[in-house]
Parts: sequence; C-alpha cells; structure tokens
Amino acid sequence: RYQNRSIETAQVIEELIDMAKKFAAASKRGEVLGLNDDELAFYDALANNEASVRELGDEILAKIAHELTDGLRKNVTVDWNNRDSVRAKLRLMVKRILRKYKYPPDKQEEAAQLVLVQAEKLCEEWV
Repeated sequence: RYQNRSIETAQVIEELIDMAKKFAAASKRGEVLGLNDDELAFYDALANNEASVRELGDEILAKIAHELTDGLRKNVTVDWNNRDSVRAKLRLMVKRILRKYKYPPDKQEEAAQLVLVQAEKLCEEWV
C-alpha cells in the first residue's frame, strides 16, 4: 500500500510503532514465563495446540520447553538433520518428554514434528 501511495507517511510510522510494541510484548512474554528465546520457540510450538494449553497450563508447558531445549542442545550434532538414526533418537526423546508431562496423546505426533522443525531452525546457533 505504501508503494502505491495509498497510505501516508504518518500511517506508516504508526504501523511501525505498533509493530515495535508487539515485538516488545512478545519479548516480555518470555521473561514472564522464565524462558529464553530458544525455549520460547519450543513453548510456542507446544502451545500451538489449544487443548494442551488448557490441560497443562503455562507453567507445565514452560517446563517442557526448558527440558526439550536442554535435551536437544545436548544431543544435536552437526549433521543430525541428515542422519536418520540421530533424527529418530531425537524424535524419541521429544516424545518421551511429552509423555512424561502428559501432553495430550492425540497431539503428540504433531507437537513432536513442530519441535523438530524448530530445532532445525535453531540448531545452527547451537553447533
């Protein structure tokens, strides 16, 4: 819209200010839950399922995210996403953690996939 001159510069500045406020609120959300950025990414993947949020609550999901981050950091290797055996080991670890905290069984597979996708995106910083 900006390039088509359908909005004014003042509107663009207002939109940028709104975006900055949203980013600041998202950052504080991690602080409130006691999670760092990596843990917050896993928390968001787990909280994607509304039923899990209702059943487990924020505190348990934060514990799961913390444990997942620790476990994945310790087990991620340079070529983990290319080796099926390592991926299987990590998937099994994720599923064990989800079962340990009684994550809804019908959504465990989906949550495990989301966690592994997040791990792929974050592992470049870890290795």
